[in-house]
Amino acid sequence: MARTNATWLGKADPEVSAHPPTGWQPWPLCQFILKVHSRCDLRCDYCYVYEMSDQSWKSRPRRISKTVVADTAARIAEHAHTHRIPAVHVILHGGEPLLAGADHIAHTVRAIRQALDPGIRLDVSLQSNGMRLDEDFLRLFDELGVRVGLSLDGDAEGHDRHRRRGDGRGSHADVVAALDLLTGRYRHLYGGLLCTVDLRNDPIRTYEALLESGPPRIDFLLPHGNWEEPPPGLPADGATPYADWLIPVFDRWYAAPRRETEVRLFADILRLLLGGRSSGEAVGLSPARMVVVETDGTIEQSDTLKSAYPGAPVTGFHVSRDSFDAVLRHPAVMARQLGRDALAGECQSCPIVRVCGGGLYAHRYRPGSGFGNPSVYCHDLFRLITHIRGVVERDVAALLEGRR
Repeated sequence: MARTNATWLGKADPEVSAHPPTGWQPWPLCQFILKVHSRCDLRCDYCYVYEMSDQSWKSRPRRISKTVVADTAARIAEHAHTHRIPAVHVILHGGEPLLAGADHIAHTVRAIRQALDPGIRLDVSLQSNGMRLDEDFLRLFDELGVRVGLSLDGDAEGHDRHRRRGDGRGSHADVVAALDLLTGRYRHLYGGLLCTVDLRNDPIRTYEALLESGPPRIDFLLPHGNWEEPPPGLPADGATPYADWLIPVFDRWYAAPRRETEVRLFADILRLLLGGRSSGEAVGLSPARMVVVETDGTIEQSDTLKSAYPGAPVTGFHVSRDSFDAVLRHPAVMARQLGRDALAGECQSCPIVRVCGGGLYAHRYRPGSGFGNPSVYCHDLFRLITHIRGVVERDVAALLEGRR
C-alpha cells in the first residue's frame, strides 16, 4: 500500500484503517482539478509543484491524453449522476495549462460536457500564468464558456521577484499585457487574480496594483510551508508577520466606500463570523469536496500537499479503474471531510476554531504527527481573525446604538 497522509488521528503510522467513523457520511465531490499539462514556462521559486518536496511531475506525461480525458469525463459524469449533483466545476490546471494547446483544451471541455447528463451544469475555469494568453485562446474560451484566472503578485518589482522565466527574466509585463486583452472584449471571462504574499512587498501598494485590472476576486495565498519547512520570514517566537501584512489590506478593503473586489480570504472570514460557510479550504470547517486528476490519470488530493513530503497527495486511485466514490473512502479524504473532529486537540478547544478551521491542511504537517497539528500559521490566523471580528463587533455595536 502506498504511503498516505492519513495521520489525521495524530498517529505517526500512515496505514490508518479505511473504515469510516461511526455515522459518517461522505460529501460528494463537486470540484475537479484537471492537470492538462504537467510542465510550466515559468520557474517561480516558491512553486509547490516544482520547487518543493514532491518531484513526481518529472515522471508524468507532459500532456494529458485523450484516453485519460475520456476516462475522467466518464468518472465525473458517473459521480454527478449517482449523487444528483446539479453542477460540477472543472478547473483546467498545470503546470501551465495553455501549454496543452487550444485544440486539446477544446477537446477536453467538450468531452466532459458531452459526458454529463442533460441538466447538469458544467462550470469550467482555467488558471494560467498569462504568458501564452492571446486573442486566439480568448476567442476559444468565449465559445466554450471558460473563465480565466491569472497569477499576479502585485507591481513589477514584487511580481518579478519570484515569477521569472528559466533565464531569470521577469514576467510582469507579459501578465499585464494578457490582462489588457482579458479585460477588454473578454471581461466576462475574467475570473480573478491569485497573489502569493511576500512580506517584502508593501501590502497596500500590492493590493492597489492588483486592483488596476478590476478583478472580480483576489485570492491572497500564504506561501506554502509547514512545521518542518516553515514559510519564509515566519519566526518561532509567536510573532505574526503575515497577519501584520494582511490586516492593512483588510482595513483598506473593508473601509472602501464601495466594494472594489471580493478578497476571498476576508470574505470567507466575514461569512464564518456571521454563521455562514467558507468557499475554500484556507479557513473554516467545510468538508473538502475537490480532487485532482494528474496528466497520467492518477487521482490525488489537493496538490498543495506536495509541499509536505513526496507522495503526500497520493491516493492510489486511477480514473481508468476507480470511481470517485472510492476516493471518498480514502482515510485522508475522510479526514478532510470530518471538520472539527479531525483537528488537533488544541485546535478543537480554540475559541475561533469554527472560523479558522485549523487553517489549510498542507500547512499543518509535522514529521511524526502528520497533519494532526495546528497550522504553522496558527498565530497569524488567530490575529487576523480576531482583528476582523473586532471590526465587525464594533460596527454591529454602532449600528445597534444608532437604532436606539
